[in-house]
Amino acid sequence: MTDTSDEIFMRAALEEARKGRYIAPPNPAVGCVIVKDGQIVSRGYTHAPGSQHAEIDAIMNAKQAGIDITGATYYVTLEPCSHYGRTPPCAARLIEERAGRVVAAIEDPNPQVAGKGLEMLRQAGVAVVCGVCRDEAYESNIGFFTRMTTGKPWVRLKTAVTLDGRTALYNGASRWITSEEARRKGRLWRARAQGILTGIGTVLADNPQMSVREEKLPSPVKYVADSQALTPVTFNILQGQPTTIFVSDTAPQARVDALVAAGATVRCVGGSEGLDLEEIIRQIGRDEINELHVEAGATLSGALLDADLVDEIVCYLAPAVMGEGMPFAKLGPFKEMSEVLRGRFVSFEKVGDDLEVVLRKN
Repeated sequence: MTDTSDEIFMRAALEEARKGRYIAPPNPAVGCVIVKDGQIVSRGYTHAPGSQHAEIDAIMNAKQAGIDITGATYYVTLEPCSHYGRTPPCAARLIEERAGRVVAAIEDPNPQVAGKGLEMLRQAGVAVVCGVCRDEAYESNIGFFTRMTTGKPWVRLKTAVTLDGRTALYNGASRWITSEEARRKGRLWRARAQGILTGIGTVLADNPQMSVREEKLPSPVKYVADSQALTPVTFNILQGQPTTIFVSDTAPQARVDALVAAGATVRCVGGSEGLDLEEIIRQIGRDEINELHVEAGATLSGALLDADLVDEIVCYLAPAVMGEGMPFAKLGPFKEMSEVLRGRFVSFEKVGDDLEVVLRKN
């Protein structure tokens, strides 16, 4: 089979992987297609944790349809697992099903796998190819790869600004800078993340829900940077998905106790100097959050950028000029152009009347 054919079938597997984007985490969203005699005979993707992985889903679908998959080629967007976790190892199942060939897009960064799945297949006499559509496969699970290799989630900061970089009027009014289409797209970014982080300033100013209102899409668990435990116990942020409040050791104990009684988890991550943002991000990684979505005010956004803790900015640029108003991030003042934070544009998309710009750090 030619390299071109391998790419065609792997792209079909990548399409399958997208079906599990919102339900697979903290596992990676993986897709699989089974090919026999040059035709796709079955498809599958990774379901919720504890349910079937992509390869098993494709095998079960084939068996339910009465299809003989002996000697077939499996195209899978991530190396088949080789360890017992919530489910048995997929590599062993492929051997049991007498797979003829396995084409993987990329190696699994999980130290429990990390090449062991491919080696298990080779030792069993299965032909193995790895690296087809590697970049696309990495991108599709960028949060999982980041957490596995750094211990931290992929941090995505979302903002909406006017052409002159303002997020609100001088009096704080901000509804709405962007179109409904842009706001809906922003909520889809929320749904893709497993966690959302905001600051106490945003909580007190907006009383946000930080949820995903689109039908059948999950809402992320919530995190609030609130050094003095000022979050009101009746506010929306404590409703719905679990909420963790990060406080400093100077937070009044009575307010901490009230938050705990209201159902929040409270963690101390700083002292008189303020919150330790690096530790906050690491703790969120230990919560098995692959992608962290940040929607915050200028203070927290600026602090995260200044600490080099933001991997990606998703900015909705409205066709408007506000003049005096609030910036999206408090930074500087810088004295030299060399101090300015720079990145690289990775995508542009017109959404409603607005422009979605995605920027990543170099």
